[in-house]
Amino acid sequence: MADSSVTLFSPIKMAKFNLSHRVVLAPMTRCRALNGVPNPALAEYYSQRSTPGGFLISEGTLVSDTGAGFPHVPGIFSDEQVEAWKKVVDAVHAKGAIIFCQLWHVGRASHGVYQPGGGSPISSTNNPISKRWKILLPDGSHGTYPQPRRLEIHEIPHIVEQYRRAAVNAIRAGFDGIEIHGAHGYLIDQFLKDGINDRTDEYGGSLANRCKFLIQIVQAVVEAIGADRVGVRVSPAIDHLDAMDSDPVSLGFAVIERLNKLQQNIGSKLTYLHVTQPRYAAYGQAESGKHGSDQDEAEFMRTLRKAYQGTFMASGGFTRELGMEAVASGDADLVSYGRYFISNPDLVLRFKLNAPLTKYVRKTFYTQDPVVGYTDYPFLNNTSIKELAVSRL
Repeated sequence: MADSSVTLFSPIKMAKFNLSHRVVLAPMTRCRALNGVPNPALAEYYSQRSTPGGFLISEGTLVSDTGAGFPHVPGIFSDEQVEAWKKVVDAVHAKGAIIFCQLWHVGRASHGVYQPGGGSPISSTNNPISKRWKILLPDGSHGTYPQPRRLEIHEIPHIVEQYRRAAVNAIRAGFDGIEIHGAHGYLIDQFLKDGINDRTDEYGGSLANRCKFLIQIVQAVVEAIGADRVGVRVSPAIDHLDAMDSDPVSLGFAVIERLNKLQQNIGSKLTYLHVTQPRYAAYGQAESGKHGSDQDEAEFMRTLRKAYQGTFMASGGFTRELGMEAVASGDADLVSYGRYFISNPDLVLRFKLNAPLTKYVRKTFYTQDPVVGYTDYPFLNNTSIKELAVSRL
């Protein structure tokens, strides 16, 4: 429902969490967790971007040792990783912020170099990602995605269990909840999209069958940690990593229909639904992906937002102005920001003051330096804050 008085800085109750504003740190791979274990650099990075009553979503965090598709991304499947995450979460909580852990498995978007024993990545299909896309390898070069191995039906419950266990581990580590990454061409999306999923069994073909894997994961995680600690991210209209669908609107509706039904059956709402809109820039190699008109994209998101019975988070190419429009019009309750937050750790303050933003340096997005391009972006100084405040009187 439209309410012109609502801004990005209006408080909102998200499940049991009281947020002081609606500017969310989007989950972003940064490749700083050496050997898959969070370190002090991650604690500094997330702490810098924390505000009292603010909401952060961690970078994609692996649910198993077969889940990686980038170098030095963190996991949450071992006790060592759980213990290391505790220090990161504590640093965020010390600032009064709330943080969810994004649970991630890349599926076929991997490579033998990331797989135990150099094995084949798993997926819904035996077909590889096309040569249009390249995978970042540990030595900094880019390679071709290999042929994956189609999961057998009897293997799928084991993958669901990996998500459930990772969710339990996230709560053990102190996270306030988890986000299930069902977007952007990774494992869950490889089941959802008919441009990838070519199965003829109970996990392929119809919309109901293609949604089954995601819903089984959501159900298992909800039963383990509670619906009010669970968010879900999907991207029905994004073709990242060849994740195309012949009817994105119907796919979006099918997912939402099942999430709504799950909420009704358990008598409790999920924390939120997080949807990436079509103007999301694929792979981070370009400033903007191919997309339709702003009006078409806004209508697509509006349609999904109206269908979902709960808190709706939007992401994908939002500026301050577009974010303000989205929450004022009721098209979104929350807006997550990625690249702006990389180079502006005090993004919430800068948005409040309508201050200039620091430009990000793309070449440092996926490096392993614990400082450069990670924790060394500047904050507004007190003089700048006072000058900006006075200029707006």
